[in-house]
Amino acid sequence: MSRDARGQWFATAMAAVARRLPFGLSDVVPPNVVGYLLISGCTFCLDLMFLTIFHGVLGLIPPVAVTLSYGIACLVNYVVNRILNFRSHGSLGTQLPVSVAIFATNYLVFLLGVFEGLIALGIEYQLARLIAACCEGVFLYCCMRWLVFRDGSGSTPVGAQRAAQAADAAPAAAAPTVTASGPSAEALRPAVQAETEGP
Repeated sequence: MSRDARGQWFATAMAAVARRLPFGLSDVVPPNVVGYLLISGCTFCLDLMFLTIFHGVLGLIPPVAVTLSYGIACLVNYVVNRILNFRSHGSLGTQLPVSVAIFATNYLVFLLGVFEGLIALGIEYQLARLIAACCEGVFLYCCMRWLVFRDGSGSTPVGAQRAAQAADAAPAAAAPTVTASGPSAEALRPAVQAETEGP
């Protein structure tokens, strides 16, 4: 299966899920948000798996283990989002440095700053990590959508309301328009009458 075919399959699946979101969310949540959440959930699990291997099995100190596992998870997250979710064909030379800067900022601000700050305020570390992860998710999606994968697709909601709006707009778009530069109907009528009446 080609890259474009895989991307189309994933986009179709995410659109089907987004269309069935409850509480009117299908009219405001784009398919690539659903795809982003799915991919981020998988890479978060991948992060924890590598953290366990690096620290629990190989015995690396926590800062090194956290950095390595986070770096691997970020790389996978970038590649999968580029190919499947946003289906971007932008230049790697432009996107990759921006992505590295974004993930580094996320690591410093949310993974370390917000997490440690919430713990210092007395919040339990599991809850602090969950809050930090939610902040990470919003920050990373916005950066990917509007900075990294600006040429990406799937950013339009597919709910019933959106479908109805698209259906209403289609006839108007298909209707012919009279331009100012073209001849008017009044100007063409005498010529048509002359041709039908004959000499």
